[in-house]
Amino acid sequence: MTAPWRPRERGRRLGGAPAGVVLALVALAAGGEASADDIELPYARHFEAPEGWPRIAVVITGLGLSRAATSSAIRLPGGVTLGFSSHAPDLQKWIDLARAAGHEVILELPMEPMNYPEVDPGPNPLLTSLSRAENLERLQWHLDRATGYVGVTPNMGARFVASPDDLRPVLVALKTRGVMFLDAGATSQSAAAQLAPAIGLSRAISNRVLDAHASRTEIDKQLAAIARIARRAGAAVAVGHAFPVTLERLDEWLPTLAENGLALVPISGVVDRQLPP
Repeated sequence: MTAPWRPRERGRRLGGAPAGVVLALVALAAGGEASADDIELPYARHFEAPEGWPRIAVVITGLGLSRAATSSAIRLPGGVTLGFSSHAPDLQKWIDLARAAGHEVILELPMEPMNYPEVDPGPNPLLTSLSRAENLERLQWHLDRATGYVGVTPNMGARFVASPDDLRPVLVALKTRGVMFLDAGATSQSAAAQLAPAIGLSRAISNRVLDAHASRTEIDKQLAAIARIARRAGAAVAVGHAFPVTLERLDEWLPTLAENGLALVPISGVVDRQLPP
């Protein structure tokens, strides 16, 4: 049976955010701060994990752009978290379908890669060349495209997340919005490692990309590494894509977790539980 969603939405929502967020973003754009000390994750999925068991979160990204791939990912067990491109057509419809199937959802935001503009991360990307106000306006455009996501993660973004001055206002805005940040490992120089704990933003870290080399052998190797990391550190995050071979290997691997004393949890289930990279 699909686990229920926590009934924790509070107050009128503007584009998926608690009322008052727009004013908070205006304050941020003007160079001020926004207080969000008591904000929870409104769309976190309820789950149960045996006490003391290492936790593993699996996140499948790049969804919403291919109907076939997205439909296949939604058929995965509900404990798998699904990441949707913020510019995907019919974004709200896909998020609603994913949540109805028991999945936690994150939103992928295009951010500046090292080789921008030769490589394009997507429409309205967050850029180091833009002002604080311009990036926050773009952030709000992406976040307002849908509701129902527990957090966000960069699409590309190696240059942007390595710039503390550019990243910090975005992370503060995310905290005000009541969403978490998945540091997807675009660069080992990500400023989120220091900034998120300093501002109290809920954060998770990708430990492995499953299918950088999309072969059965390589994916199995990364899945074994994720299990070792979880046992050693108590929690681990694996990120992959909806490639047929990735979904095939997950279909075989996921049912073995419980028998090996490992708990599959949504991405919110590893927030602030991981060791620093």
